[in-house]
Amino acid sequence: MQKKVYLCTKNRQIINYRVVNLMSFSEFWTHIKVRKWGKYVVTCLAFLVVFLFVGDQSLLRSWHRWREIVHLEEQRDMYRQGAEKAQQEMLQLQNPDSLEQYAREHYYMHTPNEDIFLVEDD
Repeated sequence: MQKKVYLCTKNRQIINYRVVNLMSFSEFWTHIKVRKWGKYVVTCLAFLVVFLFVGDQSLLRSWHRWREIVHLEEQRDMYRQGAEKAQQEMLQLQNPDSLEQYAREHYYMHTPNEDIFLVEDD
C-alpha cells in the first residue's frame, strides 16, 4: 500500500512529492518473522507492557495497593496505641485520689482557698 504525500505552498504549487510505503500488520509480522528472534522480542515486549501497565492486576497498581496497605497498618497501630493509653487512663481515674490529681494537672482545678501558679518550661 502506497500513500502519496504532497507538500504545498499557499498558491498550491507542488514543492515536494514523495511516496510513503505503509505496511499492514500482516506484512509487518511477516517482515519480523524473517528475522530469527524478532517475533519473540515483540511478543515479550508486548507481554511486559501488559504485565507492567495494563489492567487491574498490573505491577504498578499492585505496588500502589501495597503502599496503601502499609500506610493503613501504621495508622491502625497508632490508633491501637492511643486506645490502650486511654484504657490505662480510665483504669487509673477510677481511684478518687488520681482523679483529683488528673483534674488539677489537666484542668487547673483547685479548692477555693488555693492559689495556682503556672510555670512554663522552655
